[in-house]
Amino acid sequence: MPRIFCPAPLTAGAELALPPAAARHVQVLRLQPGAALTLFNGDGGQWQATIVRMGRQEVLVRIGAHEATEREPARRVHLFVGMPANDRMDWLVEKATELGVAAIQPLHTERSVLRLAGERAAKKQQHWQQVAVAACEQCGGNRVPVIAPVADIEAMLKAPAATDQRFVLSLAPGHIPLSTVLGTLPADASLSFLSGPEGGLSEREETRALDAGWQPVSLGSRVLRAETAALAALVLALG
Repeated sequence: MPRIFCPAPLTAGAELALPPAAARHVQVLRLQPGAALTLFNGDGGQWQATIVRMGRQEVLVRIGAHEATEREPARRVHLFVGMPANDRMDWLVEKATELGVAAIQPLHTERSVLRLAGERAAKKQQHWQQVAVAACEQCGGNRVPVIAPVADIEAMLKAPAATDQRFVLSLAPGHIPLSTVLGTLPADASLSFLSGPEGGLSEREETRALDAGWQPVSLGSRVLRAETAALAALVLALG
């Protein structure tokens, strides 16, 4: 049964014209009146629904029963990531959403290849948010992670902490493995990970992160790609 993200209040028994993006999704699937859908709005759980009418632009549905279905991890993990170049950020957002990330903060860092500002940055943020929506529709997640506006790492490090437990993925030798640290934390602890772009964080940036209270951890002796490192940390934390 198709799953459709519908960012609107949903009430059992009500009839609703789907928002434009959701309506286009239904039309692309070539669904007809009487077809069944699963809707979710990000507030938790999901609703069964039936298509009542298909117009050229409008899709009217009748909302059915609410199902208190949750597939979210016990831990809430925020990912702060130096944006990888080309389409790798799309891939990172998609896979992080499938794994259950709670939020993603794209960052400009000293070694970032991808540089975004103004309208281009806003469009990229909207695009990545839609990538996250599509990933939730596919994987069964009922809470869409928030993709924050692109920020500079220096500004991020000065901002209030998103979680109590914050870890920077470090390439420097001698740091404690992330898997060891996670074993000491409650299963429902909220975490933040800071991961660099291609080439990692600069020495200055990592020092600034440590000064701001981030704890350095290691993912092992191998050098991972920027997107692989971030996802490896999520697997360890959410697996």
